[in-house]
Amino acid sequence: MFRQMLRAKIHRATVTEACLEYEGSLTVDEDLLDAAGILPYEAIVCSNLNNGERFMTYAMKGKRGGGEIVLNGPTARKAAVGDQIIIFCYEYYSDEEIKRHKPKIIQVDGKNRITRKAVKR
Repeated sequence: MFRQMLRAKIHRATVTEACLEYEGSLTVDEDLLDAAGILPYEAIVCSNLNNGERFMTYAMKGKRGGGEIVLNGPTARKAAVGDQIIIFCYEYYSDEEIKRHKPKIIQVDGKNRITRKAVKR
């Protein structure tokens, strides 16, 4: 049996732009993607701390070190610039793998700079 578990989380990222006319996705600073181990085009779930919206999309690589978190396409309606979101990435693990599993938790400041990297148990 496999269970879906949290693999990575970027906690309290601040939305820097919303681009409704783009074809869709969430652009994330490449430094944050690397730190969390999230790949471009990988499925992610986002939760908006300001309005409770929760949505699924995929990650796109943004400019490294730029701090950008850009809602593209329909997701641009799910948050406003300045809102804080949590970005989750899940993976399926066997019961044996779960015994060793430790998700990566990345915390950022208001400018989306990494303030803490943690591996939770």
